[in-house]
Amino acid sequence: MAGHGFESNDDYEYRVRCLLNYATQGLRCLSVEGESKRRKTAFANALGQALDWPHVLYYDFTQSDDLPGRVTVPDIEHEEGSSPVQLSAFDRIVSEACAFSEAEQTILIVDQLQAADFREHIRLYQFVSTCEWAYPLATLRANARNFLLMLISEEPLYHSLQKESFRIWTDSDRLRLDYHPGEFGYEADFAPVMESLEAVFRHIGKAPTRSEYARLLHDIVNHARTEHHLRHSIFGWTEGLDYGALEDESVKRLLEDTVKALTEYLGYDEIQIESTDPAAED
Repeated sequence: MAGHGFESNDDYEYRVRCLLNYATQGLRCLSVEGESKRRKTAFANALGQALDWPHVLYYDFTQSDDLPGRVTVPDIEHEEGSSPVQLSAFDRIVSEACAFSEAEQTILIVDQLQAADFREHIRLYQFVSTCEWAYPLATLRANARNFLLMLISEEPLYHSLQKESFRIWTDSDRLRLDYHPGEFGYEADFAPVMESLEAVFRHIGKAPTRSEYARLLHDIVNHARTEHHLRHSIFGWTEGLDYGALEDESVKRLLEDTVKALTEYLGYDEIQIESTDPAAED
């Protein structure tokens, strides 16, 4: 998933396996949860790409154009002179997903569900339960073997819909801080710097992902020379970190310890300033 835009210190393999392999009479439905808003969206899209299913469709209730469009419903005979059935943008994309699922694996991501009319929550529950998507004059059916529905909401899902969904939490609290200098191309003498840095993260209860940590180490070795520098580098590379947490007095002391360890690792550069004033030589 990291290759598709979502990186985490956590391993989601077991949870995804549970999602895809549980027996259900209806559709498989995933409720993507977490505190960070668009991190949930990144997770859903990365999972869709990582599964490598032929079709990944996305709908956002806060951004999509929901103006009615003219769509002719299949297998429905219209009276002479009548107009095709008009569907909302949401109906159109669900209908498209149902059609794709007839022959190929299809994922439908429904984002910002809290912005939808509550009737859409009920319709989604009925869809998950029966595999049927109903709208005026027609009902389409999704192939449960090929269909995966992902739901993202900033508020709790409708109770019945939640009961039919498997939940995954995307904000891991697990601190991955068991790195070794060799993993990042440093020798063993760099360990005190990493240990001091890890003490900072343990204190604030937040840890960077591996790629963030690699960027941070490059930053502090090549650029950071003060506690002020170090604070900005940590904030700059660690997603979801509150800057205020780095301004606490106890954290400041830990940052100063890290700078000290870094200075000892780099060594002191002795700088000799020579005067260019001839009078000073007399």
